[in-house]
Amino acid sequence: MALNIRFITDYVCPYCVAAKKPLLEAIEEIKTATNEEVDILWHPMELTEEPAPQIDTYHDEERKERWAKTLVPICKELGIDMKLPPHVIPRPYTRLAWEGFYFAKEHGVSDAYSDRLYEAYFMDELDIGDPNVLISLAKELGLDPHQFEQALVNGIYTATVKENVRHAKETLKVTSVPTIYIGEQKIDGAIYSKDEFKNLITKALEENKEDVPEDIHGMCCGIDGCH
Repeated sequence: MALNIRFITDYVCPYCVAAKKPLLEAIEEIKTATNEEVDILWHPMELTEEPAPQIDTYHDEERKERWAKTLVPICKELGIDMKLPPHVIPRPYTRLAWEGFYFAKEHGVSDAYSDRLYEAYFMDELDIGDPNVLISLAKELGLDPHQFEQALVNGIYTATVKENVRHAKETLKVTSVPTIYIGEQKIDGAIYSKDEFKNLITKALEENKEDVPEDIHGMCCGIDGCH
């Protein structure tokens, strides 16, 4: 039976980018070494849902100082060149970006889409709340831009996004991202090294299903700020 790793995230959370790289590397190494089935499932949780006011992270000096202390050293170690914060004012809503994700998922490029969305915001400093930006990114990935645009215009995936965000917040009680479920183990604010993730995944693969692991807590982005 495949081990599912649920990565609850938002495309405007820098901690998610710092967690994603070592996690994906750990998954790939375990799959190569063991032939175990380990699947990552992207799960949306919008940090700012419409009509809540958007925030300006670019001019938030307290946030900049916190990221300089916590995130910048980690990103340098991981070889991630992020703009912290990106010069996009205000921080975008991400519902449309997530609707685009479900279109990409139906066309088999959801992993590539998510990678490109994080990169577009944190490295290229693009407004990923702008439909025209999303259409351009979809075209880059080989998706039909007209079909992609129509999916956004017609709200084909709006209910899917809203239901999954609701599920994260109300059912799973997620209050910050990244939150990662490795099997049944919940990890809040999961910025770990590749080897630490490998240990957690290996433990989950070996774990008796009746065991209930403890939750783990770390650095993350919450609706009310970063922690």
